[in-house]
Amino acid sequence: MPENQTTSIDTVADKLRGLDGAGQSFLQLLFENPVQDNLLFDGLALYLDRESEAPFLNSLRLERCGEWLGNAAPGRLQVRLMEAARSSQHPAYLALRAGLVRSGGLERAYPKAAV
Repeated sequence: MPENQTTSIDTVADKLRGLDGAGQSFLQLLFENPVQDNLLFDGLALYLDRESEAPFLNSLRLERCGEWLGNAAPGRLQVRLMEAARSSQHPAYLALRAGLVRSGGLERAYPKAAV
């Protein structure tokens, strides 16, 4: 993996962890470019791995991150976000999933059909 790719994945993970105004703006730019989707999900995986190995699990921050991602990410990313959150039963992944579910992003992207 090229050095700049690794740095970018670290940057995405760091922005997800902080999720301040500058981090949100950076992530919004990634959302606008479908070419960057894999970078986004690699950074999300790194963020979740770091959080799952942390001595203290900040589940509130993970839930808030999931809720923000569910509200801010475009519809094309909602299924992949939920798949990433369901990829482990670790409490870090469960907290992210709880935030995603609370945001309702998947339901907005793919509403139930009226039958």
